[in-house]
Amino acid sequence: MKRLFDFITSLIGLIVLVPIFIIVSLLVKISSVGPVFFVQKRIGKNGKIFQMIKFRSMYVIQNSTSNISVKGDVRITKIGAFLRKLKLDELPELWNVLIGDMSFVGPRPDVCGYADNLKGEDRKILELRPGITCVASLKYYDEEDVLATQDKPLKFNDEVIYPDKVRLNLDYYHNNNLWIDIKIIFATIFRVNY
Repeated sequence: MKRLFDFITSLIGLIVLVPIFIIVSLLVKISSVGPVFFVQKRIGKNGKIFQMIKFRSMYVIQNSTSNISVKGDVRITKIGAFLRKLKLDELPELWNVLIGDMSFVGPRPDVCGYADNLKGEDRKILELRPGITCVASLKYYDEEDVLATQDKPLKFNDEVIYPDKVRLNLDYYHNNNLWIDIKIIFATIFRVNY
């Protein structure tokens, strides 16, 4: 049922949002040199690697190795900051939902390396299809702002935020259903507490 919901809803979303896709694509293209889309390897269901697609929100920098970004990061374009604030950079992930790499609701897909650190019961979250949104995304909607206040943002992410996200995702693993998914989707759209 969840997969059918994801397929139909993402198909409708991709069709209805075509004008937004065109506008955002033009804004990204004229704001800086580089491709419209940012494609990155992420860890999917059962640890399978897939290519997640987003609108590019950063300058193309060849030597960048950081997997986190903070508010005011010099790599983020002006248009990119706007897209990130409204989460419009995530719209292309509807394609990932349509083809089955992702779901609307599920743990955000990790970059390679983080999932390797999951131990014991925490590894159960890899049995879930990763999502565009989740309870952890709602809690940390301002993650870039939070990280910007830290002296060592990567350390804070790895020792505080990431373990809390794992805890929230594991709770979702044990308690998820379509009704909860719908509530999380609406909480994400309207930016209200879940």
